[in-house]
Formats: sequence, C-alpha cells, structure tokens
Amino acid sequence: MRSAQTMTALILGLAAERPEVRAVWLNGSRANPTAQKDALQDFDIVFAVTDTRPLLRERTWLTRFGEIAVMQEPDDSAIFPVDTKPEQRYAFLIQFADGCRIDLTLLSPPLWFTGYFDDRLTVLWLDKDGVFPPLPPPDDRAYYILPPTEKQFLSCCNEFWWTTPYVAKGLWRSELLYAMDLLNKAVRPMLLMMLSWRAGYLDGFARSVGKCFKYLPAMLPEDEAARLLRTYPSAEPQAIWNALITAADLMDALAPNVAAQAGFFYREDEAAGSRAYLEKLYAAGPGGTI
Repeated sequence: MRSAQTMTALILGLAAERPEVRAVWLNGSRANPTAQKDALQDFDIVFAVTDTRPLLRERTWLTRFGEIAVMQEPDDSAIFPVDTKPEQRYAFLIQFADGCRIDLTLLSPPLWFTGYFDDRLTVLWLDKDGVFPPLPPPDDRAYYILPPTEKQFLSCCNEFWWTTPYVAKGLWRSELLYAMDLLNKAVRPMLLMMLSWRAGYLDGFARSVGKCFKYLPAMLPEDEAARLLRTYPSAEPQAIWNALITAADLMDALAPNVAAQAGFFYREDEAAGSRAYLEKLYAAGPGGTI
C-alpha cells in the first residue's frame, strides 16, 4: 500500500500539471489533528477548478492515481439524486486496488470560497493564484457534541418510546426484516443521541463522537458501552427481543440521568406506557393472543 507521502505527491503533481486546477485543499480526518491516524484513512481532496467539463469529458487522468478497484460518482446517481449541476460541483469517490482511497471533489469558481470556508477541517495544499487566504489551524470543534435543549431531549425520548412498539409489533408478526429495520433506523438513533449527551456531560462536551458514533463506546463507562453493543442483534427473534429490551433498559436508566444534569423533566409515564406494550407482546409470543 502506498504511503501518505506518495499519495500526496501524486495529487499535487497532477494538480500542478492541469491548468484547470487552480487550488487544492485537504478535508476530513487527515486534516483533523485529533483523529486517530491509520493507513486506511481517505484522502478527502478538493480541486478548485476553472471549469469542471474538461476533467469530466476525458477521464484517463484519474488512473494517474493508481489502479481503480471501484469508483462511485454520487453526482450522477439515479438512486441518490443531487441538486448541484456537474459544471459547478462533481465528485469522484475512488477506491484503489492497493487499499488507498481518494474522495475528490471538483468545484467551479462560484463554489470555491463556500467550499473553502465551510469546513474547519481544511488544510490548503496548493494555491496557484494566491487567492485563498490563510485559515486558522484545523480543529474539530464544529463536530463536538452539544448539550441538548429541553425540546430536543423530550423529542428524543418521545421518538424512542413511540417507535419501540413498532419493533415489538414486527416481532409479534414474525416480520424480522421489518423489526430489524425499525430497531436500526428509528429506535437506536435515539438511543445513540441520548448516549452522546450522556458522554458529553461526562467530559464537558469537549469531544466528537465521530462518524457513525465510532468513538462513543470509548467515551462511556465500560458497562454502558457493553450494554450499547448488546443492542446490535443477529437476525433471530429472541436476539432482537433481547436487543430491544436492552435498549429500553438503557434508555430508561440514562435518560433520567441526562435530564438531571440538564435540569429537565423526564416523562416516566411515556416510558412506562411503551414498556407495558412491549411486555404484553413479548408475553404473547409470535402471533399470540394479546
């Protein structure tokens, strides 16, 4: 696998040769001084170009970066359509055969400075025309957990206790994909939000949980982190029930703690009503009498 120095030289070498490319900057984890460094980190690169069209018409220049294993062009997707026009912004997400990866975005002049200033994790690598002013040292404070407002807290609790019965209903009907989907996409996001606030109150809201909450387990007490991981089940009815009950127990234990820290009221009646419904369906068994 090529080194970071080799990849940087390739990127800057190509940018120097192409007259359309006027500036280059780095975003993402490689620009974040607090991020854990490893060989598999993406190179999140922006090319500020005078015109995207020459680089889109003839694309052999992409192979200069290495042998492409798989590539995605999100701005040309029929599944995830975007509003930006290709002549303004276009991205190539490239996984190379040796393990390196570049997420390369082309920006035309109307979007140059918006893209440059929008992210605090920006390191300017090249500026051919000297038009991009110096930036403060990159930091990830914009991604830190923020204390909840009372409305956010109450909405999080409400969404959690409102959606947990859907999972139970899916299990009662033996609809495992439905139950798993609701557990993953509706219930657990609220639990993760609550646990993020819990972690924030533990360390003064001075860190980020990272993409997909990847740092969260390390920010929680060991027993709470272990209980969180137990909410990720296999596709077995009893395993999903166990995960759902664990999630409900965890939310019911920690939401009052967050409420006390923030000075909010925790609606125990809401939790009790939802949990009673879960227990009823669990006791009935799949398709049983309710």
